[in-house]
Amino acid sequence: MKRIYTFLLTLLLLWPCASALEVLPKREFRGAWIQMINGQFMGMGRDEMQANLTHQLNVLQQCGVNAIMFQVRGEADAMYASPYEPWSRFLTGRQGTPPNPYWDPLAWMVTECHKRGMELHAWINPFRAKTKTTKELAVTHPYVKHPERCFEYDGLYLFDPGLDVNRSYICKIAADIVRRYDVDGVHIDDYFYPYPVAGVSIPDQATYETHKNGINNINDWRRYNVNIFIKALHDSIRAVKPWVKFGVSPFGIYHNVKAGSNIPGSKTYGLQNYDDLYADVLYWINQGWVDYNIPQLYWEIGHRTADYEELVKWWSRFAGGRPLFIGQDVERTVRAADLNNPNVNQMGAKLRLQRTLRGIQGGCLWYSAAVVRNEGNYATALQKVYNRTPALQPLFPFIDDKAPGKPRKLKAMWMPNGYYLFWTAPKGSKEMDRARNYVVYRFKKGERVDLFDPSHIVTVTPQTCYKLPYQGGHDKYVYVVTALDRLQNESKGVKRNVKL
Repeated sequence: MKRIYTFLLTLLLLWPCASALEVLPKREFRGAWIQMINGQFMGMGRDEMQANLTHQLNVLQQCGVNAIMFQVRGEADAMYASPYEPWSRFLTGRQGTPPNPYWDPLAWMVTECHKRGMELHAWINPFRAKTKTTKELAVTHPYVKHPERCFEYDGLYLFDPGLDVNRSYICKIAADIVRRYDVDGVHIDDYFYPYPVAGVSIPDQATYETHKNGINNINDWRRYNVNIFIKALHDSIRAVKPWVKFGVSPFGIYHNVKAGSNIPGSKTYGLQNYDDLYADVLYWINQGWVDYNIPQLYWEIGHRTADYEELVKWWSRFAGGRPLFIGQDVERTVRAADLNNPNVNQMGAKLRLQRTLRGIQGGCLWYSAAVVRNEGNYATALQKVYNRTPALQPLFPFIDDKAPGKPRKLKAMWMPNGYYLFWTAPKGSKEMDRARNYVVYRFKKGERVDLFDPSHIVTVTPQTCYKLPYQGGHDKYVYVVTALDRLQNESKGVKRNVKL
């Protein structure tokens, strides 16, 4: 009774903004960022860090999260066994020192995410070579080896984007990750040219003079440098494993609308990708150089400088050429009152906009620890209302649109520890044709078999078996199993009647 009361109370509190009982989308990107440069793992041993990550993944899985953006390179360092860059100080406490006992966090996270049916996207910061708080660099750090390839800006070291050797180097790092780890995506965030500091100029005039490529405006030249880097990074990933997605999470404002400007702009007044970070995100999308886009819309609805509603509608209108997901700030959302009902926070209103606007196919949560702490009951609301049914990944037909064959030899069998469904993987001659995961649906006797309704999904699993919840054999059910390939194209289903 207490559980029912809590659930109904949650619905009552969220009802004004949620349309809580409607059918949820079957396909939706539900991501969460797990960062390392905030120091949350600093000083942890292997067992403690694995326990921490296990707890985070378990809670996020309960919240319906189906993709993890795991930060593995924050300042030309590594949360994995890199042959090119030193171990991160945010892992071991001192840059270049390997973990003891030895382990590989990226390899471990790939395994843990995949067994939960989650994707793992390796998140790298491309041009940042040193954060402000790092005081010591390892002798193997690329800045120590080649300081002439970097510049300093407001306490940061950055790879100069105007140098082809830097762009090629970062592509090599990404290709190495993709080649050696079974990641589902490579993800970069909003650090291209540095965030501007008043009165401090970017020290790249000399690079411009010697590498201007006939471009007579330094701002256009900087955008050109980032453009060709994005294309090269996309192509580098595709060349190694064509199913691995490349995604970017830019700052939330592309360009502020200005009188006389022919550049699409929003009715905002903040920092701009196009003008200040030299990141022409719309151009990348229109050229097909990114596979998904997650603008960081961290402000509140009604924010004077950067209104969430204005921005989410703007991105919906202008960025539909590639899958569009929305970056959501958990802490700021739960601290802000809904403009139409001050008794609740803005979570419901934001997610309603995310789910009803054209072209938006999901979102990503900044950041995982805030969800796990259940800030403002955010995790509870995800579990009970907004993500109460599972979701498959959105389709990426421009990468692959061919579904795998359906599972074979589906049967129910008794084993010493219970009643199981077993099946055999479909045949697939190429990697992108093979089954990667399976979706198991359940329907009551007489119920219409509707694979578009996610409320019937009982699990998404890489296993070729599923333990049935046997309770005496009095009730009849129909189980349907489908196969998913690496891009989550779904096969036709196979059925089995069982008594539970």
